[in-house]
Amino acid sequence: METVYERAKISPFRCELVGDACFSGEYELPILRITRSLPTRAIPFDKARTAKEQNQWVHFYIHDYRFECLWSYPEKYLPLLQRFEGVISPDFSLYRSMPLAMQIWNTYRNRALSYWLQKNGVDVIPNVRWGDERTFAFCFDGIPMESTVAISTNGCIQKKSDRFYFKQGLQAMVERLRPRTIINYSCMPRDIFGPYLDAGMHIVQIPHYSITVRDKGAR
Repeated sequence: METVYERAKISPFRCELVGDACFSGEYELPILRITRSLPTRAIPFDKARTAKEQNQWVHFYIHDYRFECLWSYPEKYLPLLQRFEGVISPDFSLYRSMPLAMQIWNTYRNRALSYWLQKNGVDVIPNVRWGDERTFAFCFDGIPMESTVAISTNGCIQKKSDRFYFKQGLQAMVERLRPRTIINYSCMPRDIFGPYLDAGMHIVQIPHYSITVRDKGAR
């Protein structure tokens, strides 16, 4: 019998993930289903395998190499992800210093895995990731309007320039997708989120995993 490892060698581009998908945008990104789920806790993918509690969500706001295995062997990790309440979709990086072609490819990979997980019964909140204004031509494609969406400030707002592009992308996302709810993983500075909160937008903060672990240990 052919193993998942042998299939990965045959199909490194994972075309089978989106074999029956519908696509949107110039770059034909898979279209995801709308969700209204509201997680309150999330654990990093690389910690999920040893987690004792599955009544939480899995996120991918970690270094890419820690979840590259999901792209190569999605079938292997599906049973693990199905045990949790849901998944905030994969977050392959869109660094502004990367060639735009690589940013498009990583956006596709994020969307393709999300589509495949939804198809296999996993509740998926679309993660929205952008770079500079060039990425606005594709980074919102495939994500349904008026859905719950997820973003993260983790490692994205440390420099003044990073903060500028994060604000720019957040505004573009709100205008384009008109999300019902925004899930933000990690900190929520007032200068970034204040205008949206003041306007009545529903934004839910999920604390960074390290804070969750710290607070749990303190009890």
